[in-house]
Amino acid sequence: MTVLVYLIPIALVLGLIALAAFLWSLKSGQFDDMEGAANRILFDEDDGPIPPHKPH
Repeated sequence: MTVLVYLIPIALVLGLIALAAFLWSLKSGQFDDMEGAANRILFDEDDGPIPPHKPH
């Protein structure tokens, strides 16, 4: 039972750290553009257009 005296404050501190990290990520703009990063990985703009296929 004395273990709870240590575990409850540790759980509260970890919860506060997680809440602080979540609030920091909200303020830093981590969740502003949820679709953009998912779409940018699919399109590679560095290669340019694909050359047309030449018939043999």
